[in-house]
Amino acid sequence: MTSPNSIAAPAHLAVENIIVAYNGHPALFDVAFKVPQGTRVAVVGPNGAGKSTLFKALVGLQPLKGGQILIHGLPLGHHLECVAYVPQREDVDWHFPVTVSDVVMMGRYGHLGWLKRPGNKDRTIVARSLEQMDIANLALAPIGDLSGGQQQRVFLARALAQEPHIL
Repeated sequence: MTSPNSIAAPAHLAVENIIVAYNGHPALFDVAFKVPQGTRVAVVGPNGAGKSTLFKALVGLQPLKGGQILIHGLPLGHHLECVAYVPQREDVDWHFPVTVSDVVMMGRYGHLGWLKRPGNKDRTIVARSLEQMDIANLALAPIGDLSGGQQQRVFLARALAQEPHIL
């Protein structure tokens, strides 16, 4: 484990014996792993195995009952802007009146701060993210008018627009 006061180590994610519970029933128990910088990891398992719970815990949406999550050696919460999360389809209100570009721009809000408007850099990053996901032609389309696959591409573009260290 890296202490916050030590010399900076290469970027990494460390999950140390976490426990996550719903209504007192453990959904994840004693889960531990490390992911070094540049590593790609796939999390697979049957429905109900805790995959979504794990990812919600990694971004602070689901509280831990035990253990800890370290990002770059610091506890969860110190680096919220460097972790991007793509929600499952059912976690979104598809009737909310926003365009594809609006949704992707939401990925920039963590960089903007309160009451600041997006600038040229933010618009450039959004355009690049849309291009990367091959959906630039849908920028002005309402999010609810897209197919399920297109909607998932929009949320991946939003995550890319955050410029995360961990996706």
